[in-house]
Amino acid sequence: MTTFTIGEHDFLEDGRPVRLLSGALHFTRIHPGHWRDRVRTARLMGLDTIETYVMWNEHAPTPDRFDTDGRLDLVAFLRVVQDEGMRAIVRPGPYVCAEFDNGGLPAWLTADPQVGLRRREPRFMAAVERYLRQVYALVAPLQVDRGGPVVLVQVENEYGAYGDDHDYLRELVRITRDAGITVPLTSIDQPEPEMLRAGSVPELHSTGSFGSRAVERLATLRAAQPTGPLMCAEFWCGWFDHWGAHHHTTDAAASAAELDALLAAGASVNVYMVHGGTSFGLTSGANDKGVYQPTLTSYDYDAPIDEAGRPTEKFWRFREVIARYAPVPDEVPEPAKPAPETSAPLRPVVGLLAAAERLAPWRVHDEDGGRTTGTGHRGAGVPPTHDDLGHWRGFVAYRTTLTGGDGPAVLRVAEVRDRAQVLLDGAPVGVLHRDHHDTALVLPRGHGELTVLVEDQGRVNYGPRLGEPKGLVGPVRLDGAPVGGWSTLAVDHDGLVGVVHGVLREGPAAAGGAPAAADGRPLAGPVLARAELVLDEPADLFLDTRGWGKGLAWVNGFALGRYWSRGPQRTLYVPGPATRAGVNELVVLELGAADAVARTLAWPDLGHTEQ
Repeated sequence: MTTFTIGEHDFLEDGRPVRLLSGALHFTRIHPGHWRDRVRTARLMGLDTIETYVMWNEHAPTPDRFDTDGRLDLVAFLRVVQDEGMRAIVRPGPYVCAEFDNGGLPAWLTADPQVGLRRREPRFMAAVERYLRQVYALVAPLQVDRGGPVVLVQVENEYGAYGDDHDYLRELVRITRDAGITVPLTSIDQPEPEMLRAGSVPELHSTGSFGSRAVERLATLRAAQPTGPLMCAEFWCGWFDHWGAHHHTTDAAASAAELDALLAAGASVNVYMVHGGTSFGLTSGANDKGVYQPTLTSYDYDAPIDEAGRPTEKFWRFREVIARYAPVPDEVPEPAKPAPETSAPLRPVVGLLAAAERLAPWRVHDEDGGRTTGTGHRGAGVPPTHDDLGHWRGFVAYRTTLTGGDGPAVLRVAEVRDRAQVLLDGAPVGVLHRDHHDTALVLPRGHGELTVLVEDQGRVNYGPRLGEPKGLVGPVRLDGAPVGGWSTLAVDHDGLVGVVHGVLREGPAAAGGAPAAADGRPLAGPVLARAELVLDEPADLFLDTRGWGKGLAWVNGFALGRYWSRGPQRTLYVPGPATRAGVNELVVLELGAADAVARTLAWPDLGHTEQ
C-alpha cells in the first residue's frame, strides 16, 4: 500500500516528494447529493486533496449518541473524495471553530461547569477520548496506507490562540495513535512565534493559517520548525459574514497573487474555503469581542466555488496560478445558469407556541423562579437557562403571571442570550437584543400573562466565551422586584414541520389562534406558515427573504436555516437534491412580520459589500 510521511523538506508519498494542493469544504455544510459535484469542481480547479472538519456536536447531539447518517456520513464523503482521485485531510478537533455553533463542541459537555475546556482535565478528556475513538474507527480504515485517501490528520485547532497545555496536546496524540491513526499528525496556528510555541508539540508537524504576506509568514513558520514541509493549512481567500454587517469579499487578483507566492516558495496549501457551503438549520456560530455577532446561514466565504457550487472569478484566477506548478484537468465546470423563479401564497397555519405545546409540555419551576435543574438553585427571580433545561439549540418560551398594577412597569433582565421577544397576554410588547446590550423594556401594565420567547442565535465559536449558557441569564425583575413562578417550554424545532402537517389534517380548529389563511394579509408572528412551490424538475433555488422579518425555513422538511431582515443575506440557498418535480412544501417560522408570499429568485443575493 501507499505510504505518506514527512521528510526533511517535503511530504513523501512512497518516498517521493509531493506537494499538497488542497481545498477545504465541510461535508456537513453540503447536501450529500452535492458532495460529488463540489469535490469534482475543486479537482477541476487543479486541486489534488480535500480537507474537512468533523463537527463533534453534530455527530453527538446527546452524550449517548453518535450519528453518521445523511450529511453526517463521513465514510461516504471520504469515499467520494477517493472516487474522484483525490487525497483527504481530516480535522476532527475536538474543537474546530469554523464559525460553527460552539466551535463544534457539544453544549451538553460545555454546560458542565466542572469540565475544563481544551485542557487535560479528566471530565473533558474522557468525553474527548470517547468521541475521537468513534471518529477514528471511521477514519483509520480509510488511511492511505490501507488503500484509502486520508494522508493527514490534524490534532486540535489553532490551539496556540487559546491555551498552552502541552500535556493536553500529547494526550490527544496518544489517543489518536492508540486508535490506529498512522498517517502524519499536524497542528495549525497563525504564524506568530508565541502561538506556534503554545499550539504544538514535537509529535505534531506545525502548519500555518493566514491569507496575506505569505513569504513573511512562511519564514516565521520555518524559523519555528526548521525541517519538514512548509504548509499553509488554511489559506484564507475570503471571510465570513455577521448579521447586521456587510458581505465580505476579497480581491480575486490579490488572493491569486498570494497563492502564487505560496506555491513559488515550495509550500503546500489548503485553500480555506474552496467551497464554504451553508450552515443549515441552527448550526451557525457567533463571535463576541465585546459585542455579540451571530454569523449568517450562508457560509459562501467569497470562495472560488460559491455557495451554490458555481465557479467564481477566484476559481479561474486560482486555476491559472495552479497551472504554473502542476497539471490541471482539461475539463472545466459548466457556466452558471439562472435558478427557476416562482412564487406562491404563504399562508399561516399555526402559532409557534401552540405548535411547540404539541411536541413537549410546559415545565413548572419552583415558585420563586430559582433554578432547580442543572446547576442547582440560584435564588429568587432567576429562571433556568436553556442549558439548565438540556435544550442545546433554538428557542425556549418562558411564562409567568404578573400581579402588579395597572400603570406602566419596567421589566428588567440581567442578561439576554441572545434575543428575547416579549409578549403580554399574547400581544407583542418588544424585543431585547443581546448585541444591543438591551436589558429592559416598559410593559403597558404590571399584570397579565408574561411570555418571553428567547432565541439562541448561535453559540460563540472562538475565544474565552466558548460554552457560555443561553437563555435568560440572571434575575428577572419587575419594577425592581424579583419575578418568580416560571414555566418553560423548550421548542423542538425538528418537529415543527410535522406539527404543520398535523394541523392541516385536523383543520382550522387545531390552529391554536393562527389568523385566517385566505386573505393574504401579512403574517404576524410568532407563527408557522406554509407555501407550495411548483417546479418542473428538481433544481437549486434562491428563496427570497426580502419582505420577511426573522425566522427559519424548511423545504420538503429539509432545514435551510435562519433568515433576518437585518441582512446582509437576502436569499436562502435551497439545494437541488432537497427539491422535487411538482409541488415542493415550504414551511416558514416567522417571528415578527412578513409578506404573505413566497418567491424564488434567479440569482443569490448575499447583500451589500464595503464597496
